[in-house]
Amino acid sequence: MLIAIDCGNTDTVVGIYDGEAPRGAFRHVYRFPTDPSLGATDHRLLFEKEAEEAGLTEAALEGAAIACVVPDALGALSEFAEAVTSAKPVVVGALGNVVGCEVLVDQAGKVGADRLVNTLAAFTLYPGPSIIVDFGTATTFDVVSPAGAYAGGVIAPGVDLALSALESAAALLPEIQVAKPDRVIGTSTSEAMQSGIYWGYVSLVEGVIARVRREAGGGTSIKVLATGGLAPLLADGTDAFDAVEPNLTLTGLVLNYRINRPS
Repeated sequence: MLIAIDCGNTDTVVGIYDGEAPRGAFRHVYRFPTDPSLGATDHRLLFEKEAEEAGLTEAALEGAAIACVVPDALGALSEFAEAVTSAKPVVVGALGNVVGCEVLVDQAGKVGADRLVNTLAAFTLYPGPSIIVDFGTATTFDVVSPAGAYAGGVIAPGVDLALSALESAAALLPEIQVAKPDRVIGTSTSEAMQSGIYWGYVSLVEGVIARVRREAGGGTSIKVLATGGLAPLLADGTDAFDAVEPNLTLTGLVLNYRINRPS
């Protein structure tokens, strides 16, 4: 089994994977707020608790794969991963780590590790061109070429980030939860805010996807995939997505590990 760790700006997601990618499966996935002050021991205690609850305390761990966009958090995560697997983890972006896809942008070294492994996973699961919409701290649209290369993308503020900015900038606006409203026209401030956030982002997604398709060519032959914590909720309000893949980044990490399997 493998440990896949996706450390984002807001949350860190950890998955325990069994089998050969992409035909295996995640036996357990958990998430927690990203906190660079956590040490290797903290991560190990949390992992052991999650593994015990999932009935995986006796699982043989082959190694770990990590994507991290928070540099201050990487050291402790790597130390934890090596301690529980007895092997150095494969870190996306580390020297000599070939992610498995060509990067067709001006500054390839600045593309987020999560976006690269998403590209690898998307092309493996859905060969051919695709658009990956990842609902994280930012809402990103990443374009996968017909040959499986990372061809660029779009970055917009994330749903939670936009909501937080709205609430903090206007003193009289209440705090709300992101949810799918029954109607677009709200009859209270809370309903109007929920509608603006939910249907506003659905419209953003539909509009950007349409423009990317026109610019990239290929029309509806380009698959559109949704991933990230809010993907199921947002996908429920639109038919723009061909598939929802909650564990796309973790799957890409497993695939990248296999490419860069330690000797």
